[in-house]
Amino acid sequence: MDFYMTWVTANPLLSAAVQFALLGTLGEIISFTIQQRRLGLPGSGAQMIAKMFAWALLGVIIKYGFTGMRGFTRALLDHHLLPDFLGQGLGWALSVSVLTNTFFGPQMMAFHRLEDNLILGQKGFTGITRAWATLIWFWIPAHTVTFLMPVEVQIGLAAAWSLVLGVIMGLNRPRKAESSDSASPQSAGQVN
Repeated sequence: MDFYMTWVTANPLLSAAVQFALLGTLGEIISFTIQQRRLGLPGSGAQMIAKMFAWALLGVIIKYGFTGMRGFTRALLDHHLLPDFLGQGLGWALSVSVLTNTFFGPQMMAFHRLEDNLILGQKGFTGITRAWATLIWFWIPAHTVTFLMPVEVQIGLAAAWSLVLGVIMGLNRPRKAESSDSASPQSAGQVN
């Protein structure tokens, strides 16, 4: 754990990119495998490499987003626009999570859908409302836990949550041979 903490602290953007590239892509593969009931990839080899880079970019964006949203929440508290009890502990974690998933989450998901569309040669935003719903039932509670943790582990935990959501989405999707909405199980639900 010491090595991990040292690496993340010394390389915040690289570590965010690597963690999301690995765990986000793995979440997509697991979700696809569950949905298809057979081991498989949700794209060609070249598309999967592109998806790894897309997840890496998303990890960097999320790192910036988390940092910015913590500052935003602190500014609201400093200007007495949020009650003082939201300034520490569970109140802090919940307020950062709600604000992150309200102001940052929807745009980040739309960007991730654009990445998937470019990689897979698709158009449209089919299923984006389902993705946005995960902000309420999954990401706000998950990120409340995330923001209770030390800053050094928050990005790694967020990447792990994306894998968990991939499994949940895979289990809850109807089995389809091919669907434009199944381009990226995570695009239906990744905020970090």
